Amino acid sequence: MYNSIRPGQVWLDTEGKRIQAHGGSVIYIDGTYYFYGENKEKTDGISDIWHWGVRCYASKDLYNWEDKGVIIPPEPDDPTSSLHPTAQMDRPHIIYNKRTRKWVAWLKVMNLARNEQTETILVADNFLGPYTKVREGLRPLNMDGGDFDLAVAPDGKAYYYFERVHTETICADLTDDYTNVTGYYSTHFPRKYPPYVREATAHFLRKDKHYLLTSGTTGYLPNPSEVAVADTWHGPFTVLGDPHPDDPTTTSFHSQVSSVFKVQGKKDLYIACADRWLPDYMHLRYEDYAPLYEKQFNSDMENPLEGSANLMDDVINNTSVANYVWLPLRFVEPCEEYPNGMVFIDWKDEWRIEDYE
Repeated sequence: MYNSIRPGQVWLDTEGKRIQAHGGSVIYIDGTYYFYGENKEKTDGISDIWHWGVRCYASKDLYNWEDKGVIIPPEPDDPTSSLHPTAQMDRPHIIYNKRTRKWVAWLKVMNLARNEQTETILVADNFLGPYTKVREGLRPLNMDGGDFDLAVAPDGKAYYYFERVHTETICADLTDDYTNVTGYYSTHFPRKYPPYVREATAHFLRKDKHYLLTSGTTGYLPNPSEVAVADTWHGPFTVLGDPHPDDPTTTSFHSQVSSVFKVQGKKDLYIACADRWLPDYMHLRYEDYAPLYEKQFNSDMENPLEGSANLMDDVINNTSVANYVWLPLRFVEPCEEYPNGMVFIDWKDEWRIEDYE
Protein backbone atom coordinates (compact mmCIF):
# COMPACT_ATOMS: atom_id res chain seq x y z
CA MET A 1 0.00 0.00 0.00
CA TYR A 2 1.19 3.50 -0.87
CA ASN A 3 0.42 6.59 1.21
CA SER A 4 2.32 9.14 -0.87
CA ILE A 5 3.39 9.98 -4.43
CA ARG A 6 7.07 9.41 -5.22
CA PRO A 7 7.91 11.01 -8.59
CA GLY A 8 10.25 9.03 -10.82
CA GLN A 9 10.14 5.86 -8.74
CA VAL A 10 8.66 2.57 -9.94
CA TRP A 11 4.89 2.64 -9.32
CA LEU A 12 3.12 -0.70 -8.92
CA ASP A 13 -0.59 -1.48 -9.04
CA THR A 14 -2.46 -3.31 -6.28
CA GLU A 15 -1.33 -6.64 -7.79
CA GLY A 16 2.33 -5.65 -7.59
CA LYS A 17 2.78 -5.06 -11.33
CA ARG A 18 4.11 -1.93 -13.07
CA ILE A 19 1.37 0.52 -13.94
CA GLN A 20 1.09 0.74 -17.72
CA ALA A 21 -0.84 3.91 -18.56
CA HIS A 22 1.65 6.06 -20.45
CA GLY A 23 0.89 9.32 -22.20
CA GLY A 24 -1.89 9.10 -19.67
CA SER A 25 -4.82 11.08 -18.31
CA VAL A 26 -6.85 11.01 -15.09
CA ILE A 27 -10.63 11.40 -14.96
CA TYR A 28 -12.92 11.51 -11.92
CA ILE A 29 -16.23 9.60 -12.15
CA ASP A 30 -18.66 9.09 -9.26
CA GLY A 31 -16.08 9.15 -6.48
CA THR A 32 -13.38 7.18 -8.30
CA TYR A 33 -10.32 8.33 -10.22
CA TYR A 34 -9.47 6.51 -13.44
CA PHE A 35 -5.93 6.64 -14.82
CA TYR A 36 -5.63 5.43 -18.42
CA GLY A 37 -3.01 5.47 -21.14
CA GLU A 38 -0.79 3.47 -23.49
CA ASN A 39 -0.14 -0.08 -22.37
CA LYS A 40 3.61 -0.51 -22.99
CA GLU A 41 4.08 -3.85 -21.20
CA LYS A 42 5.38 -5.52 -24.39
CA THR A 43 7.29 -2.52 -25.80
CA ASP A 44 10.90 -3.51 -25.10
CA GLY A 45 12.46 -1.41 -27.87
CA ILE A 46 13.75 -4.52 -29.61
CA SER A 47 10.57 -6.08 -30.98
CA ASP A 48 8.28 -4.11 -33.28
CA ILE A 49 5.46 -3.93 -30.71
CA TRP A 50 4.62 -0.27 -30.06
CA HIS A 51 1.61 -0.76 -27.78
CA TRP A 52 -0.74 -3.35 -26.38
CA GLY A 53 -3.91 -1.28 -26.28
CA VAL A 54 -5.17 1.27 -23.77
CA ARG A 55 -5.06 0.19 -20.13
CA CYS A 56 -7.01 1.69 -17.24
CA TYR A 57 -6.63 1.76 -13.44
CA ALA A 58 -9.01 2.87 -10.68
CA SER A 59 -8.24 4.55 -7.34
CA LYS A 60 -9.97 6.29 -4.46
CA ASP A 61 -6.85 7.97 -3.05
CA LEU A 62 -4.59 8.62 -6.09
CA TYR A 63 -1.91 6.44 -4.49
CA ASN A 64 -3.11 2.85 -4.95
CA TRP A 65 -4.35 1.80 -8.37
CA GLU A 66 -6.39 -1.28 -9.24
CA ASP A 67 -5.91 -2.67 -12.74
CA LYS A 68 -9.24 -2.52 -14.62
CA GLY A 69 -7.74 -4.14 -17.69
CA VAL A 70 -7.26 -3.16 -21.32
CA ILE A 71 -10.29 -1.04 -22.19
CA ILE A 72 -9.30 -0.55 -25.85
CA PRO A 73 -7.59 -3.79 -26.89
CA PRO A 74 -5.01 -4.17 -29.66
CA GLU A 75 -5.95 -5.91 -32.89
CA PRO A 76 -2.97 -8.22 -33.52
CA ASP A 77 -4.77 -10.25 -36.20
CA ASP A 78 -5.30 -7.28 -38.54
CA PRO A 79 -2.02 -5.75 -39.82
CA THR A 80 -3.98 -2.94 -41.51
CA SER A 81 -5.69 -1.83 -38.29
CA SER A 82 -4.67 1.35 -36.52
CA LEU A 83 -4.86 -0.75 -33.35
CA HIS A 84 -2.39 -3.36 -34.58
CA PRO A 85 0.44 -3.61 -31.98
CA THR A 86 2.98 -2.34 -34.52
CA ALA A 87 0.89 0.76 -35.30
CA GLN A 88 2.36 3.69 -33.43
CA MET A 89 -0.68 4.54 -31.32
CA ASP A 90 -0.10 7.29 -28.73
CA ARG A 91 -1.80 9.50 -26.15
CA PRO A 92 -5.40 8.29 -25.83
CA HIS A 93 -7.88 10.88 -24.60
CA ILE A 94 -11.46 10.12 -23.56
CA ILE A 95 -14.24 12.65 -22.98
CA TYR A 96 -17.96 12.32 -22.21
CA ASN A 97 -20.66 13.72 -24.46
CA LYS A 98 -23.72 14.58 -22.36
CA ARG A 99 -25.92 15.03 -25.42
CA THR A 100 -25.21 11.65 -27.04
CA ARG A 101 -24.48 9.94 -23.71
CA LYS A 102 -21.37 8.42 -25.25
CA TRP A 103 -17.77 8.23 -24.14
CA VAL A 104 -15.58 9.33 -27.04
CA ALA A 105 -11.93 8.24 -27.35
CA TRP A 106 -9.35 9.76 -29.71
CA LEU A 107 -6.05 8.02 -30.47
CA LYS A 108 -3.08 9.41 -32.37
CA VAL A 109 -1.61 6.92 -34.85
CA MET A 110 1.67 7.42 -36.70
CA ASN A 111 1.77 5.67 -40.07
CA LEU A 112 5.43 5.55 -41.06
CA ALA A 113 4.73 3.77 -44.35
CA ARG A 114 2.57 6.68 -45.54
CA ASN A 115 4.55 9.28 -43.55
CA GLU A 116 1.43 10.71 -41.93
CA GLN A 117 -0.16 11.00 -38.52
CA THR A 118 -3.89 10.38 -38.22
CA GLU A 119 -6.59 9.95 -35.61
CA THR A 120 -8.73 6.94 -34.72
CA ILE A 121 -11.99 7.73 -32.92
CA LEU A 122 -14.03 5.24 -30.89
CA VAL A 123 -17.21 5.48 -28.81
CA ALA A 124 -18.66 3.52 -25.90
CA ASP A 125 -21.72 3.54 -23.65
CA ASN A 126 -19.55 3.03 -20.56
CA PHE A 127 -16.17 4.52 -19.68
CA LEU A 128 -14.57 1.09 -19.30
CA GLY A 129 -15.92 0.01 -22.69
CA PRO A 130 -16.37 -1.83 -24.90
CA TYR A 131 -15.32 0.80 -27.47
CA THR A 132 -16.29 0.69 -31.14
CA LYS A 133 -14.32 2.41 -33.91
CA VAL A 134 -16.29 5.07 -35.77
CA ARG A 135 -13.43 6.77 -37.65
CA GLU A 136 -10.02 5.59 -38.73
CA GLY A 137 -7.31 7.45 -40.64
CA LEU A 138 -8.79 10.89 -39.92
CA ARG A 139 -6.49 13.74 -40.96
CA PRO A 140 -8.01 16.64 -39.01
CA LEU A 141 -8.38 19.75 -41.16
CA ASN A 142 -6.39 17.82 -43.78
CA MET A 143 -3.35 18.14 -41.51
CA ASP A 144 -1.03 15.62 -39.89
CA GLY A 145 -2.32 15.47 -36.32
CA GLY A 146 0.38 14.92 -33.71
CA ASP A 147 0.24 14.91 -29.90
CA PHE A 148 -3.02 16.36 -28.63
CA ASP A 149 -5.48 16.98 -25.83
CA LEU A 150 -9.27 17.16 -25.70
CA ALA A 151 -11.25 19.55 -23.51
CA VAL A 152 -14.96 20.06 -22.86
CA ALA A 153 -16.44 23.43 -21.91
CA PRO A 154 -19.19 23.77 -19.28
CA ASP A 155 -21.71 24.37 -22.08
CA GLY A 156 -20.79 21.03 -23.70
CA LYS A 157 -18.73 22.39 -26.60
CA ALA A 158 -15.48 20.47 -27.08
CA TYR A 159 -12.05 21.45 -28.34
CA TYR A 160 -9.09 19.57 -29.80
CA TYR A 161 -5.57 20.95 -29.19
CA PHE A 162 -2.98 19.26 -31.38
CA GLU A 163 0.45 19.62 -32.88
CA ARG A 164 0.33 20.24 -36.60
CA VAL A 165 3.34 18.04 -37.05
CA HIS A 166 6.61 19.95 -36.85
CA THR A 167 4.86 23.27 -37.50
CA GLU A 168 2.53 24.79 -34.89
CA THR A 169 -0.23 24.14 -32.36
CA ILE A 170 -3.86 24.06 -33.50
CA CYS A 171 -7.04 24.54 -31.48
CA ALA A 172 -9.98 23.08 -33.43
CA ASP A 173 -13.67 22.96 -32.57
CA LEU A 174 -15.18 19.47 -32.42
CA THR A 175 -18.52 18.52 -33.93
CA ASP A 176 -21.48 18.10 -31.62
CA ASP A 177 -20.88 14.35 -31.34
CA TYR A 178 -17.11 14.90 -30.65
CA THR A 179 -16.07 12.49 -33.43
CA ASN A 180 -14.71 15.04 -35.93
CA VAL A 181 -13.65 18.67 -36.34
CA THR A 182 -15.99 21.35 -37.64
CA GLY A 183 -13.43 23.21 -39.73
CA TYR A 184 -13.08 26.19 -37.39
CA TYR A 185 -9.63 26.48 -35.81
CA SER A 186 -6.93 28.82 -34.56
CA THR A 187 -3.12 28.57 -34.75
CA HIS A 188 -0.53 29.08 -32.01
CA PHE A 189 3.20 28.83 -31.26
CA PRO A 190 4.58 28.64 -34.83
CA ARG A 191 8.09 27.18 -34.92
CA LYS A 192 10.31 26.42 -37.89
CA TYR A 193 11.50 22.96 -36.86
CA PRO A 194 12.18 20.59 -33.94
CA PRO A 195 13.27 20.62 -31.19
CA TYR A 196 11.45 23.95 -30.79
CA VAL A 197 8.05 22.88 -32.21
CA ARG A 198 5.62 22.29 -29.34
CA GLU A 199 3.98 18.89 -28.73
CA ALA A 200 2.43 16.88 -25.86
CA THR A 201 -0.15 19.63 -25.34
CA ALA A 202 -1.99 19.51 -22.01
CA HIS A 203 -4.89 21.94 -21.46
CA PHE A 204 -6.40 22.88 -18.13
CA LEU A 205 -8.72 25.61 -16.88
CA ARG A 206 -8.21 27.55 -13.65
CA LYS A 207 -10.00 30.70 -12.49
CA ASP A 208 -11.38 31.30 -16.01
CA LYS A 209 -7.88 31.18 -17.48
CA HIS A 210 -6.87 28.61 -20.10
CA TYR A 211 -3.41 27.08 -19.73
CA LEU A 212 -1.44 24.97 -22.18
CA LEU A 213 1.57 22.96 -21.04
CA THR A 214 3.71 21.73 -23.93
CA SER A 215 7.04 20.05 -24.53
CA GLY A 216 9.59 20.43 -27.29
CA THR A 217 10.10 17.78 -29.96
CA THR A 218 12.95 15.36 -29.17
CA GLY A 219 11.17 12.02 -29.38
CA TYR A 220 11.26 10.04 -26.12
CA LEU A 221 14.20 12.10 -24.85
CA PRO A 222 13.12 14.95 -22.54
CA ASN A 223 13.39 18.69 -23.14
CA PRO A 224 12.27 22.04 -21.65
CA SER A 225 8.54 22.45 -21.10
CA GLU A 226 6.66 25.65 -21.80
CA VAL A 227 3.48 27.05 -20.26
CA ALA A 228 1.14 29.57 -21.88
CA VAL A 229 -2.09 31.28 -20.78
CA ALA A 230 -5.15 32.78 -22.48
CA ASP A 231 -8.58 34.19 -21.64
CA THR A 232 -10.45 32.05 -24.18
CA TRP A 233 -10.30 28.56 -25.65
CA HIS A 234 -8.80 29.88 -28.87
CA GLY A 235 -6.44 32.37 -27.28
CA PRO A 236 -4.42 34.30 -28.12
CA PHE A 237 -1.99 32.54 -25.79
CA THR A 238 0.81 34.33 -23.98
CA VAL A 239 3.90 32.21 -23.37
CA LEU A 240 4.96 32.43 -19.71
CA GLY A 241 8.11 30.31 -19.90
CA ASP A 242 9.55 27.06 -18.57
CA PRO A 243 7.59 25.97 -15.47
CA HIS A 244 10.52 23.95 -14.05
CA PRO A 245 12.62 26.68 -12.34
CA ASP A 246 14.86 24.39 -10.31
CA ASP A 247 15.82 21.95 -13.05
CA PRO A 248 19.46 22.53 -14.09
CA THR A 249 19.19 19.81 -16.76
CA THR A 250 16.52 21.70 -18.77
CA THR A 251 14.71 18.37 -19.24
CA SER A 252 11.56 19.00 -17.18
CA PHE A 253 13.00 16.71 -14.49
CA HIS A 254 13.71 14.10 -17.18
CA SER A 255 10.02 13.81 -18.07
CA GLN A 256 7.27 14.88 -20.46
CA VAL A 257 3.91 16.11 -19.19
CA SER A 258 0.93 14.29 -20.71
CA SER A 259 -2.02 15.84 -18.83
CA VAL A 260 -3.10 18.03 -15.91
CA PHE A 261 -6.07 17.43 -13.62
CA LYS A 262 -7.61 19.10 -10.56
CA VAL A 263 -7.99 17.02 -7.40
CA GLN A 264 -11.57 16.81 -6.19
CA GLY A 265 -12.27 18.47 -2.85
CA LYS A 266 -9.04 20.47 -2.88
CA LYS A 267 -9.05 24.24 -3.10
CA ASP A 268 -6.34 24.67 -5.69
CA LEU A 269 -4.46 21.38 -6.19
CA TYR A 270 -3.66 20.59 -9.80
CA ILE A 271 -1.38 17.67 -10.67
CA ALA A 272 0.81 17.47 -13.76
CA CYS A 273 1.09 13.85 -14.92
CA ALA A 274 4.32 13.17 -16.78
CA ASP A 275 6.22 10.18 -18.16
CA ARG A 276 9.89 9.52 -17.63
CA TRP A 277 10.04 7.56 -20.85
CA LEU A 278 13.68 6.44 -20.76
CA PRO A 279 14.88 6.23 -17.14
CA ASP A 280 18.08 4.42 -18.22
CA TYR A 281 19.24 7.42 -20.28
CA MET A 282 19.08 10.25 -17.77
CA HIS A 283 22.81 10.77 -18.27
CA LEU A 284 22.24 12.16 -21.79
CA ARG A 285 22.29 15.95 -21.94
CA TYR A 286 19.65 18.00 -23.70
CA GLU A 287 22.27 20.35 -25.14
CA ASP A 288 23.91 17.39 -26.87
CA TYR A 289 20.90 15.76 -28.52
CA ALA A 290 18.73 18.83 -29.21
CA PRO A 291 20.99 20.00 -32.08
CA LEU A 292 20.68 16.57 -33.68
CA TYR A 293 16.92 17.02 -33.96
CA GLU A 294 17.39 20.50 -35.39
CA LYS A 295 19.90 19.22 -37.91
CA GLN A 296 17.39 16.63 -39.11
CA PHE A 297 14.75 19.27 -39.94
CA ASN A 298 16.69 22.51 -40.49
CA SER A 299 17.82 22.59 -44.10
CA ASP A 300 20.16 25.51 -43.37
CA MET A 301 22.43 23.33 -41.25
CA GLU A 302 25.14 21.69 -43.32
CA ASN A 303 27.83 20.05 -41.21
CA PRO A 304 27.47 17.19 -38.73
CA LEU A 305 28.01 18.11 -35.11
CA GLU A 306 31.40 16.96 -33.91
CA GLY A 307 31.34 14.44 -31.10
CA SER A 308 27.58 13.93 -31.30
CA ALA A 309 27.08 11.92 -34.48
CA ASN A 310 26.70 8.61 -32.66
CA LEU A 311 24.94 9.92 -29.56
CA MET A 312 21.58 8.32 -30.42
CA ASP A 313 22.87 5.02 -31.84
CA ASP A 314 22.71 3.11 -28.56
CA VAL A 315 19.37 4.45 -27.31
CA ILE A 316 16.81 1.64 -27.01
CA ASN A 317 13.21 2.83 -26.67
CA ASN A 318 12.26 0.34 -23.97
CA THR A 319 9.21 2.19 -22.71
CA SER A 320 7.93 -0.83 -20.80
CA VAL A 321 10.08 0.41 -17.89
CA ALA A 322 9.02 4.05 -18.17
CA ASN A 323 8.20 5.69 -14.84
CA TYR A 324 5.81 8.48 -13.85
CA VAL A 325 6.59 11.95 -12.56
CA TRP A 326 3.48 13.36 -10.88
CA LEU A 327 3.97 16.78 -9.30
CA PRO A 328 1.67 19.54 -8.03
CA LEU A 329 1.45 22.88 -9.81
CA ARG A 330 2.32 26.09 -7.97
CA PHE A 331 0.58 29.24 -9.16
CA VAL A 332 1.83 32.81 -8.94
CA GLU A 333 -0.89 35.39 -9.46
CA PRO A 334 -0.20 38.38 -11.75
CA CYS A 335 2.31 40.75 -10.19
CA GLU A 336 5.13 43.10 -11.20
CA GLU A 337 7.58 40.25 -11.79
CA TYR A 338 4.99 38.07 -13.54
CA PRO A 339 2.43 40.41 -15.16
CA ASN A 340 0.50 37.46 -16.63
CA GLY A 341 1.01 35.19 -13.64
CA MET A 342 3.12 32.04 -13.70
CA VAL A 343 2.83 28.30 -13.21
CA PHE A 344 5.67 26.39 -11.59
CA ILE A 345 6.37 22.69 -11.15
CA ASP A 346 8.74 22.14 -8.21
CA TRP A 347 10.60 18.91 -7.61
CA LYS A 348 9.54 16.80 -4.63
CA ASP A 349 11.06 13.43 -3.77
CA GLU A 350 7.81 12.52 -2.05
CA TRP A 351 4.55 14.33 -1.38
CA ARG A 352 1.01 13.74 -0.11
CA ILE A 353 -2.41 14.90 -1.27
CA GLU A 354 -3.33 15.46 2.38
CA ASP A 355 -0.74 18.23 2.69
CA TYR A 356 -2.87 20.53 0.53
CA GLU A 357 -6.00 22.44 1.52
